[in-house]
Amino acid sequence: MLKHLSELGLTAQGGREVHITGLSVDSRQTREGHLFAALPGARVHGAEFVQFALRMGARAVLTDPEGARIAAEAIEAHDPALIVVEDPRQALAYAAALYFGRQPAAMVAVTGTNGKTSVATFTRQIWQQLGQRAINIGTTGVEGDWHAPSPHTTPEPITLHGMLAEAADHGVTHGAMEASSHGLAQRRLDGVRLLAAAFTNFTQDHLDYHATFEAYFAAKAGLFTRVLPEDGVAVVNIDDPKGVELEGLCAERGIDVMRVGRSEPADLRVVGQRFDQTGQDLRVDFVGNIHQIRLDLIGGFQAENVMVAAGLVMASGADPEEVFSCLPELKGVRGRMELAATRENGAAIFVDYAHTPDAVATAISALRPHVMGRIVAIVGAGGDRDRTKRPLMGKAAAEAADIVIVTDDNPRSEDPASIRAEVLVGAPDAIEVGDRAEAILRGVDALQPGDALLICGKGHESGQIVGEDVFPFDDVEQASIAVAALDGAL
Repeated sequence: MLKHLSELGLTAQGGREVHITGLSVDSRQTREGHLFAALPGARVHGAEFVQFALRMGARAVLTDPEGARIAAEAIEAHDPALIVVEDPRQALAYAAALYFGRQPAAMVAVTGTNGKTSVATFTRQIWQQLGQRAINIGTTGVEGDWHAPSPHTTPEPITLHGMLAEAADHGVTHGAMEASSHGLAQRRLDGVRLLAAAFTNFTQDHLDYHATFEAYFAAKAGLFTRVLPEDGVAVVNIDDPKGVELEGLCAERGIDVMRVGRSEPADLRVVGQRFDQTGQDLRVDFVGNIHQIRLDLIGGFQAENVMVAAGLVMASGADPEEVFSCLPELKGVRGRMELAATRENGAAIFVDYAHTPDAVATAISALRPHVMGRIVAIVGAGGDRDRTKRPLMGKAAAEAADIVIVTDDNPRSEDPASIRAEVLVGAPDAIEVGDRAEAILRGVDALQPGDALLICGKGHESGQIVGEDVFPFDDVEQASIAVAALDGAL
């Protein structure tokens, strides 16, 4: 596929025009005729690799002024077309969109600390029930009417726009994306043509990357202040104080807002909720029209996730009555309040991706109305990530659950015992079991009739990262093995 630089919205120094055969950010993947994007990084500037990209045949280099300075010698020696801009990440995103040129006609995105995967998945499921060919892109990869793995919650622009083009080629017309704070800060979604964008909630996470709450929120707000066009629709949970702030930011741009929540002045409002062992019944007010809805989903917070998803589908053009008729058919998302196994005595084991203090507290509290007995919670914390949340994770579990077991999550390069010790600061009475499989076995063994076990942290993940190795490990599978062993099925 040949494109002129001007067709990619790029202008080289001296007005030089060249044909581009592809895009790359990794010099090892650069091929003859590529545009190589030398981007600033956390540890090293991509301009350090310009010399290698040029040797591989790169015909043009996109970078910032600092990158041009670093790579000056290599650029002078090879004389590629040079594009220097203040924000090369954003320029690359727009260039990638123009290079691939195709994406599903109806695209939406959702951001927030928790709930992104559930909202994106529910949005896709509703579209499919309405007869659309749809996908969701995020933590669980690309799912729906076209499948593909995804290395990040929000893929980098070249991968993302390649995915969207391929999905469109396979007949996909609707797509729901998770917009991570990293992805937004790094301009990965710029160039995606959105009809609507949603906000779920805002709590502590990723402070190892963003440094401050203000920077973390600013990254998420970028979905509404920069990426969503002015004729798009924002679907915002106004029960969260940051949702109210986002509503104001949208108003400044003239963006229409659909407010979701449990209180006035929400447009899509949950006014009643009743729980049982297998799900919940909702009473919903949508601009004065009342709907009674059955959800076979565990956890009160799923009501908000479903309402945000419904809002996105309506905001992208669907009839509200048809959307509400689809909601009872929604299926839970893998690793999100997923029923993993049930003991012979009726006690249930759930797996959830909760890996922030707020998510742990919310998950346990949301499970409580479905459980007659005690809740046993298994928690841990990942290595090489935000350390400040570790004692808060333990505290959240200790305050919400009846029994807490602290175990390993993905320790990565850190000492697992040290991570557990930091979690235990917030849960001094918790049981410490380093081996995750043993922790699950002991948690299952503790269950009496009417009890429930919630295994937090890894959700859908099928591996445990220790050092640089990834060992096969699936919480759902381990729960099933534990139940089989204890109840005599093995």
